[in-house]
Amino acid sequence: MTMMLRKGCYVARFAQSDADVIAAQRLRYLCFVTGAGNGAGRSDGLDRDPFDADCLHMLVEDAGGRLVACFRLLHLESAARIGQTYAAQFYDLTALQAFVGPIVEMGRFCVHPDLRDPDVLRIAWGAITRFVDQAGVRLLFGCASFAGTDASVYAASFSQLRAAHLAPPLWRPSVKSTEVVQFPTGSFDPGLALQRMPPLLRTYLGMGGWVSDHAVVDAAMNTLHVFTGVEIAAIPAGRARALRAVAA
Repeated sequence: MTMMLRKGCYVARFAQSDADVIAAQRLRYLCFVTGAGNGAGRSDGLDRDPFDADCLHMLVEDAGGRLVACFRLLHLESAARIGQTYAAQFYDLTALQAFVGPIVEMGRFCVHPDLRDPDVLRIAWGAITRFVDQAGVRLLFGCASFAGTDASVYAASFSQLRAAHLAPPLWRPSVKSTEVVQFPTGSFDPGLALQRMPPLLRTYLGMGGWVSDHAVVDAAMNTLHVFTGVEIAAIPAGRARALRAVAA
């Protein structure tokens, strides 16, 4: 599949060659291994796994052709195959197998650590929006990652997720991993909760997204994963218009 979206000095496009995919894997390594202080990296300096082969890889490049952001999309025509996704390693997704319509798992979303331009995120979400509309996707999902494995740092964030953003019982993922953190109940500081949430998760929640009721401890990646889903039909109308304006 080919697709290109140009906005300002940035271009978003799907990888067209092995070299493109390797470039994405190298940026992912910089963000998820080197930049995260994760000592469990590969000697080749690439972040890769078996799921890469089945994914579409989106690259965001600047005017000089430098890769500044990337992510991957696993497009499934039926949720019956959701058990074959990256997230299914960590969560029991049996309930979601009944979801009707095409679904997409988005993962490995990263922006070069030296870049602070919000236009990079805008074009990335514009590209996602265009793909979702063209493919008739009904559910976008993935694992939002909290840096580190100390759950106490994110107690306020996890409390807010439990209080306001849990997945509907019909779709809610169940526990599968042996090491999980159940979201706490009780009072919390809303400002601190928002401050310590990953930007990608905040974006999902702004689109009406929902989450699992627990996080998974991933010691290998030095992160806490939270399953996150966005039902496309439930995105607020104003937010949907804004996304499609970027995608136009």
